[in-house]
Amino acid sequence: MPKVTYFSGETFPLEMHKVRIIQKLTLLPIEVRLRAVQDSGYNTFLLQNKDVFLDMLTDSGVNAMSDRQQAAMLLADDAYAGSATFTRLHNKLIEIFGQRYFLPAHQGRAAEHILCKAYVRPGSIVPCNYHFTTWKAHVTEQGGTVVELLKKEGLEVNSDNPFKGNFDVPALEALIAEVGVEHIPYVRMEAGTNLIGGQPFSLANLREVSAACHKHGIKLVLDASLLADNLHFIKVREPEFADASVGEIARAMADTTDIIYFSARKLGFGRGGGIVTDDEVSYKEMRGFVPMYEGFLTYGGMSVREMEAITVGLDETLDEDMINQGPQFIAHIVKTLDEAGVPVITPPGGLGAHVDAMRFLDHLPQEQYPAAALASAIFIASGVRGMERGTMSEQREPDGTEPLADMELVRLAVPRRVFTLSQVNYAIDRLMWLHANRKIVGGLKWVEEPELLRFFYGRLEPIGDWHNELVAKFRADFGDSL
Repeated sequence: MPKVTYFSGETFPLEMHKVRIIQKLTLLPIEVRLRAVQDSGYNTFLLQNKDVFLDMLTDSGVNAMSDRQQAAMLLADDAYAGSATFTRLHNKLIEIFGQRYFLPAHQGRAAEHILCKAYVRPGSIVPCNYHFTTWKAHVTEQGGTVVELLKKEGLEVNSDNPFKGNFDVPALEALIAEVGVEHIPYVRMEAGTNLIGGQPFSLANLREVSAACHKHGIKLVLDASLLADNLHFIKVREPEFADASVGEIARAMADTTDIIYFSARKLGFGRGGGIVTDDEVSYKEMRGFVPMYEGFLTYGGMSVREMEAITVGLDETLDEDMINQGPQFIAHIVKTLDEAGVPVITPPGGLGAHVDAMRFLDHLPQEQYPAAALASAIFIASGVRGMERGTMSEQREPDGTEPLADMELVRLAVPRRVFTLSQVNYAIDRLMWLHANRKIVGGLKWVEEPELLRFFYGRLEPIGDWHNELVAKFRADFGDSL
């Protein structure tokens, strides 16, 4: 990452790439944006992309491919079995992680499904630093229970702790002693913990977790979907690895784990995923689920063209000049908003900037889904689509009670190599305006509440008339401006 000093004394992220292919965007009038969010049931997942100006919903499958990735897609071998494309991807994973066996899957949640089918049984207890929505759903579907053992400081909204994703190892030891090794099929460590602000763990902590697991003969599974951000933060925040290459850090992480799974929609800038391991027994325990649920063992539900792009994208993941743009843009958003008094998660993590809806809309109870309400309000005010990461993303208990999330966040994801700095600054400006008028924003209630993964396709409606009041205030302040 080059160090650039600006004559003005200000600091801005500096992209280390140029744009060669573009896609036209449309910024619709606020009245049209309101109708769009009403039609979507106040769920940003259900918005039509044609109505969105900046899509900051996720970084999954929407990262920009490089010229090298586009060129590699022309080399794809379409063979159903024994494809040379698979061999190239497999060899690249061996080169990066040093693990001999690879099971392809169409994306990260498919890898989660295979892991849970292979290892989770009724009564299983699966510890993690923090859960992810689809993984938790797979565990519970198999009759298991997720236990979060994040260090308590990981849930501090404002902090200077560089590694808020760290695992509480003494708590893990206590859990093992309480429930018994036989009830713990594996321990899951998530890089760049998604639901608490994309916060990384340290390599030192990963090694401590590994030592505890292996002392008891328990598998350690690494969710490496957000590995790129975690690699960046280890290099810039963990002094021991300041002089290590990103590739050396990745190999050191892999050396501590038994199984690694990933979504290539995030890691590798393509659309796919998979599982790697150096243990032949584990490989054979999971292998049969690939042809059963995904596809043959040499494509696993992926397009071979995407597999070629992922092979190149994995190389680019090890290029610090490529992977630092996301964290730099996120840091810029967080710093600017924080200085303006807009409540955000600090320190900046990966994946996106995370707005703290609990403080932003402190007049709303959690039962009215403040993060979902804020995500809808952001879209109305700006055309920017973010994602709710709060109570709406949880699911009800079997008795119908609703657990309240530890945090109520709106994630403004920063897909890699997609947005310009002027677009990012527009999003920042509209958030500042919305914060100044935050008392207008009211809560939401369910109209259609699915039982499983409700945040993906459930529908809500506003409590009161706050949505129309917000539009009226926008017009009063901005006139005919979009």
